[in-house]
Amino acid sequence: MIAIVGSANVDLVVKVKDFTKPGETQVCLSFERFSGGKGANQAVTCKKMGADVYFLTCTGNDSNGQFVREKLLEVGLKEGIQIVDATNGFALIELTVDGRNRIIIYPGSYGLLTPDVLFQHTEELLRCGILLLQNEIPFETTYHAAKLFKENGKTVIFDPAPAHGVDKGIFRYVDIVTPNEVEGQILTGEKEKEKIVEKLLELGCKNVLLKLGEKGCLLVGELGRFEIPAFKVQAVDTTAAGDVFNGAFAAEFERSKDVKRALIYASAAAAISVTRMGAQSSIPTHQEVMDFLAKGGIS
Repeated sequence: MIAIVGSANVDLVVKVKDFTKPGETQVCLSFERFSGGKGANQAVTCKKMGADVYFLTCTGNDSNGQFVREKLLEVGLKEGIQIVDATNGFALIELTVDGRNRIIIYPGSYGLLTPDVLFQHTEELLRCGILLLQNEIPFETTYHAAKLFKENGKTVIFDPAPAHGVDKGIFRYVDIVTPNEVEGQILTGEKEKEKIVEKLLELGCKNVLLKLGEKGCLLVGELGRFEIPAFKVQAVDTTAAGDVFNGAFAAEFERSKDVKRALIYASAAAAISVTRMGAQSSIPTHQEVMDFLAKGGIS
């Protein structure tokens, strides 16, 4: 069983020809509302990949909060979802026609996911063998969750996104840290991928899984060294691709205990997701990933 402690928000997406310049006003090509948030994206991914999931999050008591909860229930996520007296968190996403995005986040309800809320659900959380974390909720909650799971002999996977405000003391409780290149640069001050990995290992991470986008991924640490190329697809929206990768990796790693297999599986899931619009609406099922891999000649 996989535990996710994290955010659940609404993505408000405006599609544009190109990013709006300072002082410019432009008419968007379309507007859509999706259920998102890094925690929710990863929880939905794990669930659609066949894992049992406990998702601890705080949702708002407004219409956006109701929308988020309905979307989570649609995929069978029921345990751990709290309702608080606040506006649900949301993200304003500017998406270009060639799939690039810029995102502004308002935490709202998931900013109330405090350590007190975490500790109220300790028993339920520790039924799980893997913990998946991100960095959109208050960092002290993320830190205490990692510490709680590590001290109880569980596996902790930490996606340090966004990468600002990360206390590096958390890394001693992290089994696998999964930044992308930009996040890795922010965390370490290094530019080159091997230097990023080396620095993160020095900071206490047992394994570093560096997500390299269209260049694939690199994992280095106690689990070994693996470099997996990305699948070549036509991207239309890269929103949540990293979340899909993390959720798919956690689900397959729990299922097979095979690191290389989990990396290939996660790469396939992320590749499928960027060919579709939205965050959770882009997440494939386990069967879709297996079909994609079969067509690609990978067993």
